[in-house]
Amino acid sequence: MWGTKKQLQQLRLGRDSERSVGQFLERLREDSGQVFHDVPVDGFNLDHVVISTHGIFAIETKTWTKPWPKATIAADGDQLLLGGRKPDRNPMDQAAGAARWWEGLLAESTGKQFGVRGVVVFPRWWIEQRSPRGAVWVLEPKALPEFIRREPESLIASDVALA
Repeated sequence: MWGTKKQLQQLRLGRDSERSVGQFLERLREDSGQVFHDVPVDGFNLDHVVISTHGIFAIETKTWTKPWPKATIAADGDQLLLGGRKPDRNPMDQAAGAARWWEGLLAESTGKQFGVRGVVVFPRWWIEQRSPRGAVWVLEPKALPEFIRREPESLIASDVALA
């Protein structure tokens, strides 16, 4: 019973974290961004997808438990350190794979090549950037809408609609 209670708490935490990330992303609709949540695809799901004139973003939400209250996540290029340790599985690889999958789907369905940026967000964590960002962004959810808005415009409105 104790295991079931803990598992239920983790599921609720994941749901609540994805919901809070979604609320931050909804702000991008004001800038004509298209925002999709919990997109089911080929045996997995994408937590969030944003399509805007600033680009296309495949976003994974991770709700890791902190090993101690002030633990941080360090992003060093394409590697992560969780409280000073490498995680068993790097979520940046998952976000990069989701971005590649989305690029393939868009190429197949539209006949056009679109670049997709992978993003991993960690609610309730401080993210320390140790080197220039790699191919995948690692951010705290509140920062994500502004990072997207700061990207140069790379798509025209008709391409946003097409994608």
